[in-house]
Amino acid sequence: MKYSRIGHHRFAALAFALALAGWGHDVALAADVAGDQAPYLDLLDMHGSPKNAGDRSFNIFFDAGAWHGYSLPAAGEASAGFTGPFVHSLAGGQWTGTRMATLALRDAVQHKALALSATGGHAGPGFLERSYTAPGLTVRQTLYFADSWRAVVRTEITATEARDVELSFEGATLAAHGSRLTMDGDNVVQAFAGSPSRLVTSLHAEAGGATHASIHGSRYQLDLSQPLHLSAGQTASLFLDQTMVYDANAQPPSVDDAAAWSANRVRWDGYLKDVPAYHLQGVSDDVARRVAAKAMVILLGNWRAARGDLHHDGVIPSYSNPDFNGFWAWDSWKHAAALAQFAPELARDQMRAMFDYQASDGMVPDCLYLDKAENNWRDTKPPLATWATLAIYRATGDRAFVAEMYDKLVRYHRWWFKARDHDHDGLAEYGSTDGTRIAAAWESGMDNAVRFDGASMMRNGEGAWSLNQESVDLNAYLYREKLELAELAGVLGKASDQSMWLKEAADMKPLIQQRMFDAAAGYFFDIRLPGHEPVRVYGSEGWAPLWAGVATPEQAKAVSRVMLDPNKFATVMPFPTLAKDDPHFSPIKGYWRGPVWMDQAYFGVEALRQYGFNREADDMARRLVLNAQGLTGQGTTYENYDPLTGHGYQSPNFSWSAASYLMLLHDGGAAPASGQAAAQR
Repeated sequence: MKYSRIGHHRFAALAFALALAGWGHDVALAADVAGDQAPYLDLLDMHGSPKNAGDRSFNIFFDAGAWHGYSLPAAGEASAGFTGPFVHSLAGGQWTGTRMATLALRDAVQHKALALSATGGHAGPGFLERSYTAPGLTVRQTLYFADSWRAVVRTEITATEARDVELSFEGATLAAHGSRLTMDGDNVVQAFAGSPSRLVTSLHAEAGGATHASIHGSRYQLDLSQPLHLSAGQTASLFLDQTMVYDANAQPPSVDDAAAWSANRVRWDGYLKDVPAYHLQGVSDDVARRVAAKAMVILLGNWRAARGDLHHDGVIPSYSNPDFNGFWAWDSWKHAAALAQFAPELARDQMRAMFDYQASDGMVPDCLYLDKAENNWRDTKPPLATWATLAIYRATGDRAFVAEMYDKLVRYHRWWFKARDHDHDGLAEYGSTDGTRIAAAWESGMDNAVRFDGASMMRNGEGAWSLNQESVDLNAYLYREKLELAELAGVLGKASDQSMWLKEAADMKPLIQQRMFDAAAGYFFDIRLPGHEPVRVYGSEGWAPLWAGVATPEQAKAVSRVMLDPNKFATVMPFPTLAKDDPHFSPIKGYWRGPVWMDQAYFGVEALRQYGFNREADDMARRLVLNAQGLTGQGTTYENYDPLTGHGYQSPNFSWSAASYLMLLHDGGAAPASGQAAAQR
């Protein structure tokens, strides 16, 4: 349920009464979190402790674009503080510490340690929280990000009786990447061999007061120089900051840690305010909203701020995979389309980040990294950038952003026909800049798809090669992109451009309908050059013409029968990337040879909706939500799924899966225009 502001006040009063009655801290915490956020505690299990510097076997909390993250300690660990930090910008991602903000309390009169007993812990939207009791005291530690540079642990100590308390915070580091500790005044600095990055830890009290720092081998300690004098009922707040500086020349902005917590709550209220609007026909609203909120948490957990040679913020595919610490083009378009719904400025920056590197000929590289020397220029990715830009415009009405992007999108669209149309017949092929078939397969996004098994390369010109295969998904995307460019041209008042794009789409439509549809099979296929024979592999690319609105109603009806065949695509978790009855079907380790990829599954649902198969679309969408193992509980999203069981495989916390679920739930049950109407919009 969604709590109204009046309801939140009632809930807070109830929580206070229950706390007085001894019901404990967890209810009080739910009231302390903004009312709309209380239902979204512990969407993911954030507990874990690293076994080594590269351990990514559990979930990590990132926010605000930070490149360093933390977790709740493993269940059963009693000592205070948090696991971490994990520094994602260091050697592809390394734990540089096992624990931070470990609180030690002593009675200032008797100088005896006060034992802390853990009473609870939660992962909430934008924070981690732990609570404890000690003789005469209650303690709460809240970890949140003030900005992309700085994580803050706010420690609130409340006296239940008058106490004089001495306190210190300890941290334990790992020797990852030649780590070494030094002092900078009262701050502790962790530096790393061969890297200009540094991690700075500092302590201050809300009411002021001197602090002292010391280093003991791989451990450090930060103390408040004078005892805290607390009257009964009085609370003191202390703030431990960890600032991750990627470039030694950078100067992170100063912040007010207490004000930053309030800003954090406002920011997350903004993200979550529209969650009650997410739904899916036949799925309870509580489940749909929880999955939507979780998808937001996953996307924002993979948000990384501009650093190094990344000039704008964006979203990485998954922090759980050491290979995914950059921005990928195809992923970026999907991230941006989903982010437009709740974090539009990040959506805009995600687009800008990729187009910062657009080449003079219009090409956008496959992927970008902190060090631009690692960027992949061997290929690009399928043309969905205009689709994402239009999604941002429809969500925001931001005409200035359309004006900023329009010419760049036009140059990218034109590049496909200049560099990837070998026979100049108006249908394009995937290809590469270096002539390699592997890079051409990467360009499709479906790296090892069965349809490419027999393909070879053809040279188009200097630095431009194509597969000898016109791909149906590529040309469906390009067809829809012409319609979307027409819409953007209309937004900008470019009437002649709008007419031009509509004419080009009309000219392209019969090429796809007549050459790429196999009437006997009732499905769309890639076609081999030079003879235009169909490559009869039943893959997810075959419903792209329905998603794009380019199929005739008769063709769409035939394709829908294939999509809804339980021996092909209507599996337990529907819409695998290769038909179930194909001899190459490999649902667990097949990568693009049988597992379900959520982007293609989402396009499949939308393909059915485009042509009025709404009941069938609802059924498939429900299966995608309810049959993905763990999704409606505390499980995360995965790179792909077993279509026969719904078990997730490959990278956990996968961003475009989260983005696809958000779009699925955002669209959940609305009936769009028919394919023919969509094709004329």
